[in-house]
Amino acid sequence: MVQLNHLSYSYGSHTILNDISLTVPDGSFCAVMGANGCGKTTLLRCIANLIHPAHGEVVIDGKPARDYTTRQLAQRIACVQQHPQTDIEFSAFETVLMGRNPYQRHLQNESQHDWDIVEQCMKQTNTWHLRLSLPSQMSGGELQRVMIARALAQQTPYLLLDEPTSNLDIAHQFEIMELLTDINRNQGKTILIVVHDLNLALRYCPQCMLLQGGTILFHGPTSEALQPERILTTFGVKTHLVEGYIQIDGQSR
Repeated sequence: MVQLNHLSYSYGSHTILNDISLTVPDGSFCAVMGANGCGKTTLLRCIANLIHPAHGEVVIDGKPARDYTTRQLAQRIACVQQHPQTDIEFSAFETVLMGRNPYQRHLQNESQHDWDIVEQCMKQTNTWHLRLSLPSQMSGGELQRVMIARALAQQTPYLLLDEPTSNLDIAHQFEIMELLTDINRNQGKTILIVVHDLNLALRYCPQCMLLQGGTILFHGPTSEALQPERILTTFGVKTHLVEGYIQIDGQSR
């Protein structure tokens, strides 16, 4: 499991995360939510050991993240960034194949086993037909699915996604969330996903973490997290439920 013990992080004199402690149980599918600047992306980057907390520690499967080598941690945690790098023109197949790098020895070529895993992950994400396509030839939704396929090719128990549905139309948002639900249920992967859409989180994520001012306001069932009073406190907007759908009334004054 993932444990955060008194985690704090600052950019210069500006505190982003402040004394966060929590446990993310194995098999969770948890939405990470909060207003802009509350520390969502920073939290995921700390968990992935991409940045190092000023205080406290991240513990992955009973071992501090800082004690893993880069290769070892890449075999435990896969990340999908908010804005995939598209300026380097690798094909979709080559991009997904990069997910096998943590298992390659120095100067070792990919094996048939690696190629088979890439094919399996691309078929699972409905991207196999895109295998020869370059980033400039793919839509935003297609490219996002390719990046998820690359993360799956790492074969890690933990998957961190930073706003994978941002800038996508509704159909592609549902497509990606359905895919992640299937991965969580059938592969048992623990998923932490930064998402802004309240109803998307309510529909797909059984667990929710609300961040406010660098601290955890709530961590538990999404149906309890996204109650009108907590939404008002977290986002400053008034809402009400209509047949299980969150309706936004307006900004709090």
